[in-house]
Amino acid sequence: MNAGGEGPPDLSPWHALLGPLPAGSAPRASPVGSPAIHGTPEGAAVAGWETLVIELSAGSAGLRILQVLRDAEGRLLSASDHVLFRSKTEGQPVQIRQESIGGRFESDGDFRGTFWLITGPEPVDEEEPRWELTPREPTKGEVEALRRLVAEVVRRRMGP
Repeated sequence: MNAGGEGPPDLSPWHALLGPLPAGSAPRASPVGSPAIHGTPEGAAVAGWETLVIELSAGSAGLRILQVLRDAEGRLLSASDHVLFRSKTEGQPVQIRQESIGGRFESDGDFRGTFWLITGPEPVDEEEPRWELTPREPTKGEVEALRRLVAEVVRRRMGP
């Protein structure tokens, strides 16, 4: 929790949306589809594509997941950064808060995406939980921060 006891908890910078990555974190690379799928006409289109994922945990405080999708030539197709954490304000129920930015890279280098803020109660005791979803266009600064993160994830995939 922050110093005032309200709002989201104080998290280390690496756990904040678009924050720097810890020195030792390395992406897990996974192919898009299996070799059997790549042998089909439909699957051949994604042969050589890979997702790079870094998962970071802050224990019970929350989770951060970065994901990058690249094609067989190494071109960036999409990227996202998600932070999910729990916060507690005195006298109030625990709240779940998720901040996310994600989207696709266009062939001209532009980024088209959305920033989401999602909040809701925990535990969910109702059949229809009261989630609040707030989408908006990412700022230029947020897109640049995501680009820097993506470059760092790709660099770590390639090694020193």
